[in-house]
Amino acid sequence: MNSNVFVGSIATVVPPLSVDQQEAAALIKSHFKETLTARGLGLIRATFNHPSIKKRYFAVDTPAQIFTETPDERIERFTEQAVRLAEQAVLRALDKVGVGVREVNGLVLNTCTGYICPGLSSYVAERLGLRCDARLYDLVGSGCGGAVPNLQVAESILRTTGGIVVSVSVEICSAAFQMGNDLSLILSNALFGDGAAAAVLWEKPAGFELVASAGRYVPEEREAIRFVHRQGQLHNQLSTDLPELVRKAAAEVVGDLLGRHSLSIGDIGGWALHTGGEKIVNAVRDEIGIDESQLWATRKVLEQYGNMSSPTVWFVVDELLKNGLRKGEWCVMLAYGAGLSAHAYLLRG
Repeated sequence: MNSNVFVGSIATVVPPLSVDQQEAAALIKSHFKETLTARGLGLIRATFNHPSIKKRYFAVDTPAQIFTETPDERIERFTEQAVRLAEQAVLRALDKVGVGVREVNGLVLNTCTGYICPGLSSYVAERLGLRCDARLYDLVGSGCGGAVPNLQVAESILRTTGGIVVSVSVEICSAAFQMGNDLSLILSNALFGDGAAAAVLWEKPAGFELVASAGRYVPEEREAIRFVHRQGQLHNQLSTDLPELVRKAAAEVVGDLLGRHSLSIGDIGGWALHTGGEKIVNAVRDEIGIDESQLWATRKVLEQYGNMSSPTVWFVVDELLKNGLRKGEWCVMLAYGAGLSAHAYLLRG
């Protein structure tokens, strides 16, 4: 069996509804005017007016639906919309390389914005019409960095089964919406959106090669970025120390990855960083020593989509590929999030 694994195609999907930041801020202030304090209103003004994000996409019919749905309606929407977006992403990715769904040997799906049992992979496989013997895996709880561990699992499956394996990341961040005067909630509501991405893995020497991966976990800093349950619902928790914590973990994982291949920062032609927010992107850039000119794809995705949690880094990789990853050129795919964790893949065009 060929030991090299390639990503033959990537497809990214967002829901139809987009909302610009000013409209989103106005909706929140109008709906929560009775509970927002002067400090809360000031935080909304500062975060939603930040120029790094222009709009985001949400898997709802109307934005107000997010504010009024019950917990049961929320998990129903999460299930329906996550399956729909994941199905669209997989079909588009397969279509790009002319592969039929019956040729797929495995599907790995990760999410952190909702929980159902059986997992989303079962629903997506049914909708797609995958073979009954296709291997299905669900990764839950990896947070914004989840696309890279997903890819590690998908690569391992492919090395065992051969053929075609699909890696899917899907998040309905709006299904974890909560509002209050807490900075974590206000930041989350200014940053997160919904989306999905799928990648087709195969052994054909076409696409870009998965060369190596690395990960780093800092569990003692778990409280800095996580979901917590309050009254049975997810609430996002973000520390103001997050940029400092992420920059260290991200630099360490990149150092591990490049060191194993005797590569330096200057050898990397493309950088695909997760859009964790302006402060985090800047902190990671400065700690690793990435030239700002190499972050154009990350900046573009942040501006047009915000942070969609785990699929976001695939949107950045896709932007880089659209503008040409030259044959033999090195690229680093870097994501970070809950755990606290950081994960990276070394790619070659």
